[in-house]
Amino acid sequence: MAIDYIIEYKCYPKQELTPEGILDRVKGRARAEAVIDLFRRNGDQRPADQMGFEFVRNSADGEQETRVVYVQEMLDQAAQLAPYEMYCEGCPANNTGVPFGCMGQIEYPISRAAESWLLSLLPVTDETLPWLLLKQGVQEFKVDGQAVNSMREPGQPFFEEPSVLGRRLGELMANSNMVFQMLFLLGHIRPSYAGPLLLFFKAIRRDLEADQIMTLSQSPEDAFERYPFLHQPEPSDDASITQFKRFFRALYLAWGLNVRLVLDV
Repeated sequence: MAIDYIIEYKCYPKQELTPEGILDRVKGRARAEAVIDLFRRNGDQRPADQMGFEFVRNSADGEQETRVVYVQEMLDQAAQLAPYEMYCEGCPANNTGVPFGCMGQIEYPISRAAESWLLSLLPVTDETLPWLLLKQGVQEFKVDGQAVNSMREPGQPFFEEPSVLGRRLGELMANSNMVFQMLFLLGHIRPSYAGPLLLFFKAIRRDLEADQIMTLSQSPEDAFERYPFLHQPEPSDDASITQFKRFFRALYLAWGLNVRLVLDV
């Protein structure tokens, strides 16, 4: 299980296969390779066309559906991507430098270290303008984190840490549920919201004048030149933090290209 995201930048592969179609094939290939590796490590040398596994998913009416998925079918579907990989070379939305790098994911469970790191990035009262903008956004969008409580119940796979982490930002009390809600539960992220999010989570510099902060919601044409991306890999990063940094860079690219970052949470 994971949070999937796609930079909604128009391209020939997306027109031909649809973003959802590409994502399904990319995920199917990764799942097939993982299943083959698992079988091989357990001494099973059968060819892929003889391997299968049960796949459980929730239907639209809330019921669980179970079906047998064959590994070779997923590999065959993923092979349909090959003729389109050339279009990813040099694409401005390619976040990772590999084919279909405009797509990515944050795997569950999200680590405690990542949630703590995210909270640490939020602006404090000394950073007056970003802090006021964060406070206004929390109030305007009614961000209280309540929608995330059920995701922390026993047996749920979403978070490593069952309790809610908190941090006081002056008169504003922020917590890890609010962070998750801000990032992932307010719908697909439009450029007008991406700019402030990049500011809140220190993905771009915060020493800005008021007029500069106001332009963040308008995706400036020279965004990449004026506002370099700040989050870089660190040796101490765990897998969740690494994936969040990659997510923020995807958000940054979507903002600079003036397109949405589409989410599947």
